[in-house]
Amino acid sequence: MINFQYLRTTTVKSAIALLVKDKNAKFLAGGTNLIDLMKRGVTAPEKLIDINHVPLKEIKQVGNKIYIGALTSNTAVADHALVKEKLPLLSWALQAGASAQLRNVATVGGNMMQRTRCGYFYDTEMPCNKRQPGTGCGAMEGFNRMHAIFGTSDQCIAVHPSDMCIALVALDAEVILANAKGERKIPFKEFHRLAGDTPQLDNNLKADEMITGLEIPINNLAKNYHYLKVRDRASYAFALVSVAAAFETVDNKIIDVRLAMGGVAHKPWRLTASELFLKGKEASLTNFEQAAQLAMKDAKGFGGNDFKLKLAPNTIIEALNLAKSKA
Repeated sequence: MINFQYLRTTTVKSAIALLVKDKNAKFLAGGTNLIDLMKRGVTAPEKLIDINHVPLKEIKQVGNKIYIGALTSNTAVADHALVKEKLPLLSWALQAGASAQLRNVATVGGNMMQRTRCGYFYDTEMPCNKRQPGTGCGAMEGFNRMHAIFGTSDQCIAVHPSDMCIALVALDAEVILANAKGERKIPFKEFHRLAGDTPQLDNNLKADEMITGLEIPINNLAKNYHYLKVRDRASYAFALVSVAAAFETVDNKIIDVRLAMGGVAHKPWRLTASELFLKGKEASLTNFEQAAQLAMKDAKGFGGNDFKLKLAPNTIIEALNLAKSKA
């Protein structure tokens, strides 16, 4: 790890001002991902701006939305009464992530900004277009058991590692971003990017912006929901495949449904076609199976991860069945 300058700030305005002054600066919150990347030499910021004392840890209801500050810990969100009552899918997804110790310090904004856990990205001796554009993708012909089956490019097949973000994209969250001129909001589904020709870019956050919070619409999906994470270990493991599923029924007819997947793409993967198929239909196994097969259109394996082509639809079906069983 190289030497770096450490600064501390207490306001959004001063944090952004410090960031704009130095393009090699990084915000430091929980540090659960950033410090790992620094230790391994994957990133080497010359300046760390500690934002932990910026007042962005509030969780509250504003009208028909739940506001969550960007510096709120994953544990605080998962355990908050308002989240558990109104947005239980988010609570479940957060509790499936990392370990209790990491959730205690990891922040909402940091979770959104975390980078892939692809082994080729972390190994600075290996080729990786995400870490060093133009060097190639070692995973393409290498060990790719954990890698993407949707939205891949010939530049990168890494996956987004978050559990929280899978629930947030399913819940139609909005991201609040601050800059020197004020703030802007973007749909959560537009925050992260597919690899395309620029795999080094994980999201659409601008260089002079800071995540300050989230707004999540309150819905009627707090009865039939489930977050199912298939992984190699029962805890402290990233998803091979995960599914966030929630729906609302009237007389067993689905009137609203949300489906998203993790462990399968460079960004949280929303299953829009499957949602459209299920709306207006009965919450039945047959319809769940058809929705799962529809979700697999354009899926592609790379050898080591071919098993996901079967695991993914089975996980969708199981998640929907478990959501239904909560009725």
